[in-house]
Amino acid sequence: MARPPAKGEGAFRTIRELSEELDVPQHVLRYWEQRFPQLRPLQRAGNRRYYRPDDVALARRIRNLLNDEGYTVKGVQRLLAGKGPAVEPRPVPAASREAAKRAAGEAIDREAVARIRDLLAQALVRD
Repeated sequence: MARPPAKGEGAFRTIRELSEELDVPQHVLRYWEQRFPQLRPLQRAGNRRYYRPDDVALARRIRNLLNDEGYTVKGVQRLLAGKGPAVEPRPVPAASREAAKRAAGEAIDREAVARIRDLLAQALVRD
Protein backbone atom coordinates (compact mmCIF):
# COMPACT_ATOMS: atom_id res chain seq x y z
CA MET A 1 0.00 0.00 0.00
CA ALA A 2 1.39 3.41 -0.95
CA ARG A 3 2.03 5.90 1.82
CA PRO A 4 0.19 9.20 1.55
CA PRO A 5 2.39 12.22 0.85
CA ALA A 6 3.97 13.86 3.88
CA LYS A 7 1.99 16.64 5.50
CA GLY A 8 3.15 20.21 5.36
CA GLU A 9 4.79 21.94 8.31
CA GLY A 10 1.60 23.80 9.27
CA ALA A 11 -0.69 20.75 9.16
CA PHE A 12 -2.15 19.19 12.28
CA ARG A 13 -0.83 15.73 13.18
CA THR A 14 -2.69 12.82 14.72
CA ILE A 15 -1.11 11.00 17.62
CA ARG A 16 -0.17 8.17 15.27
CA GLU A 17 1.55 10.51 12.82
CA LEU A 18 3.46 12.29 15.56
CA SER A 19 4.38 9.00 17.18
CA GLU A 20 5.87 7.74 13.91
CA GLU A 21 7.58 11.06 13.20
CA LEU A 22 9.28 11.19 16.61
CA ASP A 23 9.79 7.42 16.85
CA VAL A 24 8.15 7.19 20.26
CA PRO A 25 5.13 5.06 21.21
CA GLN A 26 1.73 6.73 21.41
CA HIS A 27 1.44 6.01 25.12
CA VAL A 28 4.61 8.03 25.68
CA LEU A 29 3.02 11.06 24.02
CA ARG A 30 -0.03 10.66 26.28
CA TYR A 31 2.30 10.42 29.29
CA TRP A 32 4.06 13.60 28.22
CA GLU A 33 0.70 15.36 28.06
CA GLN A 34 0.21 14.48 31.73
CA ARG A 35 3.69 15.57 32.80
CA PHE A 36 4.13 18.71 30.68
CA PRO A 37 1.16 21.09 30.89
CA GLN A 38 2.55 23.06 27.94
CA LEU A 39 1.80 20.11 25.63
CA ARG A 40 -1.94 20.33 25.02
CA PRO A 41 -3.16 19.02 21.64
CA LEU A 42 -6.69 19.71 20.46
CA GLN A 43 -9.07 16.93 21.42
CA ARG A 44 -12.10 16.25 19.27
CA ALA A 45 -14.93 13.75 19.45
CA GLY A 46 -13.88 10.46 20.99
CA ASN A 47 -10.78 12.18 22.51
CA ARG A 48 -8.97 12.13 19.16
CA ARG A 49 -5.83 14.20 19.49
CA TYR A 50 -4.68 16.70 16.89
CA TYR A 51 -1.24 18.21 17.46
CA ARG A 52 -0.80 21.76 16.18
CA PRO A 53 2.57 22.86 14.74
CA ASP A 54 3.52 24.38 18.12
CA ASP A 55 2.64 21.10 19.86
CA VAL A 56 4.76 19.19 17.34
CA ALA A 57 7.72 21.50 17.95
CA LEU A 58 7.35 21.16 21.72
CA ALA A 59 7.09 17.35 21.50
CA ARG A 60 10.27 17.33 19.38
CA ARG A 61 12.02 19.46 21.99
CA ILE A 62 10.86 17.22 24.85
CA ARG A 63 12.01 14.11 22.96
CA ASN A 64 15.40 15.70 22.27
CA LEU A 65 15.90 16.78 25.88
CA LEU A 66 14.90 13.39 27.27
CA ASN A 67 16.45 11.03 24.74
CA ASP A 68 19.43 12.93 23.35
CA GLU A 69 20.43 15.49 25.99
CA GLY A 70 20.06 13.18 28.99
CA TYR A 71 17.54 15.22 30.98
CA THR A 72 15.11 13.56 33.35
CA VAL A 73 11.37 14.26 33.19
CA LYS A 74 11.74 16.47 36.28
CA GLY A 75 14.62 18.35 34.63
CA VAL A 76 12.59 19.00 31.47
CA GLN A 77 9.65 20.16 33.60
CA ARG A 78 11.92 22.68 35.33
CA LEU A 79 13.41 23.81 32.04
CA LEU A 80 10.02 24.30 30.38
CA ALA A 81 8.69 26.11 33.44
CA GLY A 82 11.53 28.62 33.06
CA LYS A 83 13.24 27.59 36.29
CA GLY A 84 16.21 26.11 34.48
CA PRO A 85 17.81 22.77 35.22
CA ALA A 86 19.00 22.09 38.73
CA VAL A 87 22.11 20.44 37.31
CA GLU A 88 23.40 20.41 33.78
CA PRO A 89 22.83 16.98 32.28
CA ARG A 90 25.74 14.81 31.38
CA PRO A 91 25.56 13.71 27.77
CA VAL A 92 24.82 10.05 27.29
CA PRO A 93 27.25 8.65 24.71
CA ALA A 94 25.55 7.29 21.60
CA ALA A 95 27.30 3.95 22.14
CA SER A 96 25.69 3.66 25.59
CA ARG A 97 22.23 4.43 24.20
CA GLU A 98 22.68 1.80 21.49
CA ALA A 99 23.96 -0.76 23.99
CA ALA A 100 20.96 -0.09 26.23
CA LYS A 101 18.57 -0.60 23.33
CA ARG A 102 20.25 -3.90 22.40
CA ALA A 103 20.33 -5.12 25.99
CA ALA A 104 16.70 -4.25 26.69
CA GLY A 105 15.50 -7.67 25.63
CA GLU A 106 18.48 -9.71 26.84
CA ALA A 107 18.88 -11.55 30.14
CA ILE A 108 20.66 -9.69 32.93
CA ASP A 109 24.35 -10.45 33.28
CA ARG A 110 24.83 -10.13 37.04
CA GLU A 111 28.62 -9.81 36.82
CA ALA A 112 28.32 -6.97 34.31
CA VAL A 113 25.79 -5.24 36.54
CA ALA A 114 28.14 -5.57 39.51
CA ARG A 115 31.01 -4.06 37.48
CA ILE A 116 28.82 -1.16 36.39
CA ARG A 117 27.64 -0.61 39.97
CA ASP A 118 31.26 -0.48 41.14
CA LEU A 119 32.17 1.99 38.37
CA LEU A 120 29.23 4.21 39.30
CA ALA A 121 30.17 4.11 42.97
CA GLN A 122 33.73 5.13 42.09
CA ALA A 123 32.44 7.98 39.90
CA LEU A 124 30.22 9.26 42.72
CA VAL A 125 33.14 9.24 45.16
CA ARG A 126 35.22 11.35 42.73
CA ASP A 127 32.50 13.98 42.25
